[in-house]
Amino acid sequence: MRILVTGGTGFAGSFLVEQLLAEGHELFGLVHPSTSHQSLPEHPLFTPVEGDLLDGDFLTQLLQETRPQAIYHLAGQASPGLSWQKPALTLAVNAGGTATLLVAAAQLDPMPRVLVVTSAEIYGPIQPEMLPLTEATPPAPSHPYGVSKWAASQLVNLYWQRFGLPVIEARPFNHIGPRQMLGFVVPDFASQFAAMKLGQKPPVLSVGNLGAERDFTDVRDVVAAYQALMAQGKPGQSYLICSGQCTQIETIVDTLAQLAGVAVQIEPDPARMRPLDTPRLVGSYAKLHQDTGWRPQIPLHQSLADALDDWLIRLSNTQ
Repeated sequence: MRILVTGGTGFAGSFLVEQLLAEGHELFGLVHPSTSHQSLPEHPLFTPVEGDLLDGDFLTQLLQETRPQAIYHLAGQASPGLSWQKPALTLAVNAGGTATLLVAAAQLDPMPRVLVVTSAEIYGPIQPEMLPLTEATPPAPSHPYGVSKWAASQLVNLYWQRFGLPVIEARPFNHIGPRQMLGFVVPDFASQFAAMKLGQKPPVLSVGNLGAERDFTDVRDVVAAYQALMAQGKPGQSYLICSGQCTQIETIVDTLAQLAGVAVQIEPDPARMRPLDTPRLVGSYAKLHQDTGWRPQIPLHQSLADALDDWLIRLSNTQ
């Protein structure tokens, strides 16, 4: 199968590209060099193409020339924090870029199946009585990133109803594992424990609120969900990708400390103690399981062990 992947140099995207190539698909990867943080594979079935999601003429020409049978759209501005600094850019890339891609895809004959990846961040602050989140939970985004992903979400059903484009939306929760960049809870902690184990940092960990509970899924399970949705998801529909389990941030810290074999001193940092809009967050993957049979396979302990090993290798190479 001929497949186009946007965001293939990102966290989940790099695992998706590897898996698709291992399955023997012909792959085209849309690359934006200034925002890439994973290297591109050298593979006879992989063709990287540099370009901009906001360039409609470029995307139309690319799709006409490559004629993909499937498109995985993972590219975007992925930081809620950065979205406050660059709200217009975030909206342009995440919502406008999705629109531009769907316009180009709808012009193909036959039309490709398209998977648009948004985010559970569209839901905003959640009250305990609203849990677990489902696809029917009303979105109320609390930052420009969430707004941009909610706008992209609205385009999915719109292009299915108006043009018959078989497009599906994936709404992943927090996903973790090796290769994740700093700025997220697991790599931020795993990198510090790796530095402690290597003797690069004293065994002291400054922390914020460890009482928050979140729903974590291994990135490799998330990629498997993307593939399941591409094969069996219903066009115009949205699907949550999550573990269905709550994990306290303190459990993440304790597990990493055990895995690293480090007796760490925990120091609460008042500067990191921010009020939590959502102390507890968990979703349901019932709809995804019903339509595709997907369920998470990789336990949290394995995800954290692999993340720690990844940082041990990265930091060892810098010594």
